[in-house]
Amino acid sequence: MVLVTGATGILGRVIALELLKRGKSVRATKRSTSNIDEVRKSFHFYTDQPDDFFNKIEWVEVDFGDINSLQNALNGVTEVYHCAGKVSFHPDDRRTMYHTNIEGTRRLLFACEVSSVTKFCFVSSTAVLDGVDENGEVTEDSNYNSKLAHSSYAKSKHFSEMEVWRASAEGLNTVIINPGVIIGSGNWQSSSGEIFDAFSKYPYAMSGSTAYIDVRDVSEIAISLMEKNIFGERFILISESRKIVEVANFVRERLGKSKAKILSKGILTAGYVLNKLFGWLFPQLRIMSKVNLETVTSHQIISNKKIKEELDYQFIPVFESIDFHLKNYISAKK
Repeated sequence: MVLVTGATGILGRVIALELLKRGKSVRATKRSTSNIDEVRKSFHFYTDQPDDFFNKIEWVEVDFGDINSLQNALNGVTEVYHCAGKVSFHPDDRRTMYHTNIEGTRRLLFACEVSSVTKFCFVSSTAVLDGVDENGEVTEDSNYNSKLAHSSYAKSKHFSEMEVWRASAEGLNTVIINPGVIIGSGNWQSSSGEIFDAFSKYPYAMSGSTAYIDVRDVSEIAISLMEKNIFGERFILISESRKIVEVANFVRERLGKSKAKILSKGILTAGYVLNKLFGWLFPQLRIMSKVNLETVTSHQIISNKKIKEELDYQFIPVFESIDFHLKNYISAKK
């Protein structure tokens, strides 16, 4: 039995589906408020037998704050794909992210210690990686630097990773994957699933670049690493980096909208100043933090060399990926 946490999310659902396609028995966690019917509908985007696969999932409601709830979910489980987590870059979500991402991971790993689990895959993020190598690239050795400013999300993922490395040192077979922005279908109002709505709604884009990857690539790689028993390591998972405005214009053109305009440095600086002056009064301004603005205006070069060599893997090109999922988005909106 394989447990997939966060199975209602953009990645967890695809990992669950791929495992089912490979003949695995899958148990999937959900919250009391989760809409699993939305997951079933999204399976239509990935398979010709959506209902058949969906009906094979054993759904279990889990409270990550309750160790007994976690131990019950792990009963008979040998492998865990930990995809559950909160993604936000708003400072007001800091406490929720720390509780969900760090404490939730810690408690899950604690529950694993007294279970039948032998393999554990943790989904982290490229946001935890700092510094570059001699070629000016971010790699798996670009370790988190506590002296630098980070978003609360990056901090939560870093400390979650520390919990996984601790479990690894104590004998659990673990592997960490660090994907960039995941492009997928379904879950359109949450996490990276919001990108199509955002690019459609706002005729503006930031000047920086972002590393993207198709959800199908993340799923296939995560499962392959577990099947090949590749543990005690981390792997950056990205297809390629693209300018945010390029992606915005690709989406907007197919939606019949005008090209996006790049927000100038002056406008962003003004937003930052307004945040410092009036962020206490207008919470929406708090997103304009120094760390967030640096993230969306920078042009990091992130290397995917390690995973390509490890699995001889070829990624789905970014715009091919966006085209596939954008068609699904348009179809779902009709």
